[in-house]
Amino acid sequence: MKNIRSNDPRERLIFALDVGEGLPEALSWVKRLRDHVGIFKVGKEAFTHLGPGLVEAIHREGGRVFLDLKFHDIPNTVARAAEAAVRLGVSMFNVHALGGSRMMAETATAVRNMAARLDAPAPVILAVTVLTSLDDRDLSDLGFRMSTEALVVHLAMQARTAGLDGVVASARDVPAIRAACGEAFLIVTPGIRRDAIDAGDDQKRILSPEGAVAAGADYLVVGRPIRMAADPVAEADNIVRAITVGLAARTGAPPRV
Repeated sequence: MKNIRSNDPRERLIFALDVGEGLPEALSWVKRLRDHVGIFKVGKEAFTHLGPGLVEAIHREGGRVFLDLKFHDIPNTVARAAEAAVRLGVSMFNVHALGGSRMMAETATAVRNMAARLDAPAPVILAVTVLTSLDDRDLSDLGFRMSTEALVVHLAMQARTAGLDGVVASARDVPAIRAACGEAFLIVTPGIRRDAIDAGDDQKRILSPEGAVAAGADYLVVGRPIRMAADPVAEADNIVRAITVGLAARTGAPPRV
């Protein structure tokens, strides 16, 4: 299990590059923000529209990639997809924890073996626990009999046991995950809004950047608040400053992690 936490607060900010306008538009965001964020998240929209070439182009521009495709299939299929992610050279990728312990364990083994074969660094493997758009009522409608927090912790513990590096989870679930999985376990948090909540958005379990980091989040995923800002660079810098404040509150000292 990796414990990858940067001393530079910028490295903890992941920009969601979920744009479908084309490669020039995507790369314009990379060029604009590469000195202000640590990683670019390539999700389903961008990857379906532009394919692996987008990842390769980001790498050519000096950016790192979090491949957010949330693999969820039978163990062999996900393991092979994970090997392809290693060959692409991504820094992070994720799988759905609901794919099961065997799927996660076989994926972790396949990634380590492929990285060793290529003499390349193994990417961070994250498990998606419960989507931040879902709450207790949604889970009940889906047939789950656990609360959102209980299911998140259960899935996080399964991911840790399977050998994954961390989870993608709501900031509100961070304290419970930390208590169950320990300090070495990475937590990547989406649903971040600098003003805590945007009523028109579809992320339900959200916190501010400083609140999320103070609670124990290691990386923050931010998309629309930066992309839709009048000055995206300034907004990214504001979020980095908020991360710094959160780190200070979390450690009781200047951000040294």
